[in-house]
Amino acid sequence: MAHFSSFADGAPWFVGWGTLALINAGLAQGKNRSGLLWFLLSLLFGPLATLVLVLLPKERAKLF
Repeated sequence: MAHFSSFADGAPWFVGWGTLALINAGLAQGKNRSGLLWFLLSLLFGPLATLVLVLLPKERAKLF
């Protein structure tokens, strides 16, 4: 049972990291970028992916 208590101690990290990934996916879609790609990148790199995404310019819509 001890392994369950150690998981519960780290649960806020999982919730926070997942919430950040969802926010980054929405931010990416607002900049005409792939939400799924940025969601996955955010799961791996977290706040660093957020910083990169905020600094990137909005991608122009393609004509064709």
